[in-house]
Amino acid sequence: MSMPVEVILFSVLAAGIAVTSIAAEPVDKAKAKRCVIVWSEGTAPKNVYSNDINGAIVEGLTGKLEGWDIVRASLSDPDQGIPDALLNRADVLIWWGHKRHGNVKDELVAKIVKRVKEEGMGFISLHSSHFAKPNIALMGSPCSWGAYVGDSTTLKFSVTDESHPITKGLPKEFSLTHNERYSDPYAVPPAKSIVLEGVADLKNGKQDKSKQGFCWEIGKGKMFYFQAGHETNPVFYDENVRKIMLNAVLWAAPAK
Repeated sequence: MSMPVEVILFSVLAAGIAVTSIAAEPVDKAKAKRCVIVWSEGTAPKNVYSNDINGAIVEGLTGKLEGWDIVRASLSDPDQGIPDALLNRADVLIWWGHKRHGNVKDELVAKIVKRVKEEGMGFISLHSSHFAKPNIALMGSPCSWGAYVGDSTTLKFSVTDESHPITKGLPKEFSLTHNERYSDPYAVPPAKSIVLEGVADLKNGKQDKSKQGFCWEIGKGKMFYFQAGHETNPVFYDENVRKIMLNAVLWAAPAK
């Protein structure tokens, strides 16, 4: 069992965001607040994400998840940001990784998979996290795309399932700047629902279509993969993307 470490909890006060440090001790789940962990490996460029990608996502969730603890976690934190006591109380884990997938301990991956499959924790995987160890373990497949090319300018989204909770409140179409395209097909098990698709405008004037939002049920848990999120573009400051993150957390969380 990992030793307790301090975790950062974000709550909103009238004057702004207050940061509180508390010990991540075991809690009575029936009485505890709901909890989402926002994890990233800490490799996003500072000129785009001054507080890393997990900081941007936490900022977007803060004040919108009433009754939730929003915990920012990083690979460089003790226990790689997710000590047992924290993982065991989490309702949802959001994961962004890119260059340091191999640094994540297999022991932690096994614990995450168990929490999803056997205990119903939700898992949200972002962009290049398709190659992250937890993502591959949950999918049980290589999770590779048909192509990875840095030749795009704009990504235009289309909502393909307007009835799905993840697309609630989104415009039917919206766009953002995005300079790296992942091209279909995506080598994963069939999704239960594809809620978003996209068209990348390329520098040569052509276009490339690809799926952008995938939903699965894995054992007792729910999983969402969001394809956009290249670290050199401020994707996670976009209001529509922030709405997707909020909706995905509420959708992926197990019923109380």
